[in-house]
Amino acid sequence: MDRVGDLSLFLRVLDLGSISAAARSLDLSVAVASQRLKRLERDLGVRLLHRTTRQLHPTPEGAALAERGRVLVEDLEALTDGLRQSATDITGTLRVTMSASFGRQYVSPLLPEFLDLHPRVKLSVNLNDQMLDLVGSGFDLGIRVGALDDSGLVARKLATNRRVLCASPAYLQQRGHPRTPADLVAHDCLLLVGSHGRQDVWRFGDGSGGEITQRVAGRFESNLGELLRDAVVAGLGIAVHSIWHVHEELRAGQLQVVLPDYPIATTGIHAVMPQRRLVPPRVRAFVDFLAERLGEDPPWERTMLPAHTETARHPRG
Repeated sequence: MDRVGDLSLFLRVLDLGSISAAARSLDLSVAVASQRLKRLERDLGVRLLHRTTRQLHPTPEGAALAERGRVLVEDLEALTDGLRQSATDITGTLRVTMSASFGRQYVSPLLPEFLDLHPRVKLSVNLNDQMLDLVGSGFDLGIRVGALDDSGLVARKLATNRRVLCASPAYLQQRGHPRTPADLVAHDCLLLVGSHGRQDVWRFGDGSGGEITQRVAGRFESNLGELLRDAVVAGLGIAVHSIWHVHEELRAGQLQVVLPDYPIATTGIHAVMPQRRLVPPRVRAFVDFLAERLGEDPPWERTMLPAHTETARHPRG
């Protein structure tokens, strides 16, 4: 029997949530796919799936097979890809997930060029601000902005993620410029609600290598950075934003940097991949491509005017 093929089918069923969807993705009939799954269960002597009228769930044995079998299938696919193709003949479907805002602004414009460079590659792009499980969701890699959690993923830094505190000129004229992080208690602060909850503790450098921690509050919060950007431009308060997200507004004078003497820690923009002994050529090609296009001099930094950082400088008093 084609055990590897049947295992690949089983993994595709788990990734897509149904036998019919998996069958379509592999150009199989539903009947053939069902027969192959039953054959795999019969050969292994265990039930792999709980079948209901609406959903499929792996049994404990199925979950164990998926965890260990996925690595084997991916390594075999990567090995055969590498043996069959040269470095300039990259092929296969690249499945990638990334931040919705960053992906739409900076990665999306680059995709036509990548596809033109590699005509045998197919792209499946998921824009999602949630930290999806790459292995469980069937992704080859993810593009993540910010500090990375400690995990079993392999990370490669693509660009620096500089962040600033910012507000609209109208807000600062009405409410005044905060002089120190402690002054933020008297201001409306716009909060991002992420995978780790409400981000209402802001951390600043004190200029001497130390850190100042300040809890903040406000009337507006969101899980989407674009809404916070719209809100801060509209004068609703002060927000922390990555330069890539607000560089155009800073350049146009719609926003000003607040508390420039108390910098916010820089993080990174990374490509993260599952631990693999063999990385598929299509994944290496895409990560190399993004690193070259973003690199040490990211496009959003090139359009920043240093003067705009200084316009919001307010002397400590």
